[in-house]
Amino acid sequence: MAPDSPHAHAHLPHLPGVYIFKNKDNDILYVGKAKDIKKRVGSYFRKQTDDWKIDALIKEHALIEHIVTHNELEALLLEAQLIKKYQPKYNILLKSGNPFIYLLFTDTEPKLLKIVRVKKEKGSYFGPFIHKKDARRCFEYLVKTFKLEMCKGTIQGGCLNYHLNKCAGNCTPTFAQKDYEARLELAKLFLEGNYDKTIASLEVLLKEYNKHYEFEKARTIADYITHINVIFATLKTRFTERKYNPEITQALLPKFKQMEYSGGFYELKDLLGLPELPHSVDCFDISHFQSSALVGSCIRFTDGSPDKNKFRRFAIKTLTEQNDYAALHEVVSRRYKAGDLPDVIFIDGGKGQRNAVKDLFPNVPCISLAKREERLFTEGHPEGVVLDLHTDLGKLLIAMRDYAHHFAVSYHTLKRSKATFNQSHPLIKS
Repeated sequence: MAPDSPHAHAHLPHLPGVYIFKNKDNDILYVGKAKDIKKRVGSYFRKQTDDWKIDALIKEHALIEHIVTHNELEALLLEAQLIKKYQPKYNILLKSGNPFIYLLFTDTEPKLLKIVRVKKEKGSYFGPFIHKKDARRCFEYLVKTFKLEMCKGTIQGGCLNYHLNKCAGNCTPTFAQKDYEARLELAKLFLEGNYDKTIASLEVLLKEYNKHYEFEKARTIADYITHINVIFATLKTRFTERKYNPEITQALLPKFKQMEYSGGFYELKDLLGLPELPHSVDCFDISHFQSSALVGSCIRFTDGSPDKNKFRRFAIKTLTEQNDYAALHEVVSRRYKAGDLPDVIFIDGGKGQRNAVKDLFPNVPCISLAKREERLFTEGHPEGVVLDLHTDLGKLLIAMRDYAHHFAVSYHTLKRSKATFNQSHPLIKS
């Protein structure tokens, strides 16, 4: 398909998320965000522009991947994460420095509320946020409302801000540390609490200031409302830099071309003696790390190409120790609990792995491929037959197995990193 073909972006959805232009070598050229991915990408092909960067991007790109997010704000956060990590050729903004900022309640003395860009201190983090102005206004509101401003020294009688009821009072010899920490905890609860109630109380205050012609104070409250609304909306997304790891991995995998593997379906039909050409094959893989973080994956190829809407991943629920047979039995059973059976079930494993699941759905042919000797097990070859990797069938099955393995590994890596992160930072809010 030519890059400027009107069908080049036909597969994209009318949903929020990010779109990724890649070249023929699978290198990322450009990452963008959109409220409607399909419309936004389509605009690149409809526009008559003098922008040489857009013209060069369209000419150089070979395919367009996408990741759907829950809303436009998450798309903005994910775009910043990908640009920072992969430094795409045609992106300019967000390449340098850390694009994210956080509100931090420190655990170490003296306990403080801070704005930071890097998670290196112990404490409770809120974010990430993409716009520093929003975080700064929220920070100012919390410091002022809960009287959290701290002085650097001690002054007999307290500083001027202390007497103006702005300073926390650590500058005085009689500083009430417990009272200060209680207010700090209230500020933390504010970010964890009832968003609607908070905004409603600010709007009441705004009306009061306007009613009494205190317009400067009213403008300050209106500014707080605007920026705190953004903060609350960001917190509600519960976005983290790990949230879309499986989708990122999937989007960055090399794109398989339909014609490259469709021939394998004809050879699979002949091998299994099927009356009709199979159109869909599901491949299952189990992944673990030192018998922990047991997960499974199922990827589907339809007519020779990955069918990403049919990809599934599973956290193993019935096992705490490695048992590939039992894990496969659980995952395959769960995958088809609601139907949606493929024409062929393909297991990454040997004779034992196939035997563990082949009777679950007796009307669907089940095959398995052992890595050792690349031996293929089928109903007609119960002891296996060595697969010729140079045939269309060999290329298809190896591609599917590698795809499923990568998909499973990315998931258990995510679970392990999440567990490690939570153990190391039990109080951190993401």
